[in-house]
Amino acid sequence: MSLAPQELENSASRYASEAIKCDSQGARGMAIANYQKAIDSLMKLMHLYPNNKLNKIYTERMSSYQKRIKALQATRGIEPVIDPNATPEERKETMKRHEEEQDDGKFDDLVMKEKPNISWKEIIGLEDAKNALRESIVYPTKRPDLFPLGWPRGLLFYGPPGCGKTILAAATASEIDGYFVNVDAASMMSKWLGEAEKNVSKLFKMAHSLNEREGKPVILFIDEVDSLLGSRNSEVGGEIRIKNQFLSEMDGVNGKGKNIKLYVIGATNKPWSLDWPFLRRFQKRIYVSLPSLEARENLFNLFTAPLKKDPRVKTHELAKLFEGYSASDVKDVCQAGQLKAVHALFDSSEYKEPTEGQTLPQPKSLTMADFRLIKSQRKPSVSLEMIRAYHKWNEEFKAL
Repeated sequence: MSLAPQELENSASRYASEAIKCDSQGARGMAIANYQKAIDSLMKLMHLYPNNKLNKIYTERMSSYQKRIKALQATRGIEPVIDPNATPEERKETMKRHEEEQDDGKFDDLVMKEKPNISWKEIIGLEDAKNALRESIVYPTKRPDLFPLGWPRGLLFYGPPGCGKTILAAATASEIDGYFVNVDAASMMSKWLGEAEKNVSKLFKMAHSLNEREGKPVILFIDEVDSLLGSRNSEVGGEIRIKNQFLSEMDGVNGKGKNIKLYVIGATNKPWSLDWPFLRRFQKRIYVSLPSLEARENLFNLFTAPLKKDPRVKTHELAKLFEGYSASDVKDVCQAGQLKAVHALFDSSEYKEPTEGQTLPQPKSLTMADFRLIKSQRKPSVSLEMIRAYHKWNEEFKAL
């Protein structure tokens, strides 16, 4: 049975988190094994979904894990070259610079920087979210003179998984010809990368540097931001320092004048776990919801276009049939139909391997009955209880 893209991505994240944990504890063998499992999950995801717009990000992430594997398989580290005639203070300074360079290298390995090539036209539905992004980022970037009171630089995407939060942020960066810096907040909390509050500082420093050095807008996308900024009950001192550092950095972004072109977009599936001081820094809070009936119909038009289907299959009927399914769910449904048709072709007693020059045999056409069977076997990834929780939170805290 084929795994959904969200399941594969979550699996990769779990393996990576476990690898980082083992790495920080010195368990090199377990760290290497889990990094490799994370790579395998991402490779499978890219193989199953070769046209996924996020494949470039996955490739870079795999590269960073592979680099860490090689480092762990090698010696524990190369000692810096120290002048034998150096004073104790000079030796100490050399060692400090060496340690900082090693930390920076590890940090860069888990931060993805790119200029995405995806437009809003490729994103179906989510018009409220697109309009909020135009008002907050696109228009101010293109005509800052029209905004004498400034504009929001902190935005929060919240809603069910698989509805397009990451792609929305990437498309916005593309729309303003800017950099898209994608970081997993859970990785920022890792001891393997050093003290997490320093990593928060490095992250914002790097984003500012990209903006100032190249003069390009920068969208800093922090996924699973709730893992960094969740409820502060029963916190230890280190976690409090991390959150205070983030608040300080956000205040710097929001208060550094009208010329800065740095935007922070946080994404979460659990907005209710965020404390009010953090919500205040995200002036725009945007609900990225499940697709509407019209959006689902357009999604089915998109994903069934390359498939062979019975003329009686109507995408409007499919959209009604799969109410409550996310955008990634719809794609998985269409892929499940494709897999079933291909399986039936190979499993047919009449199937023979084609010889050179022969026409390749084709799978049967998909019918409405096939899609009804898929619906009975594949439930939506978002429950009604979750939707009610999102609607309740949205009514209290939305800020479009």
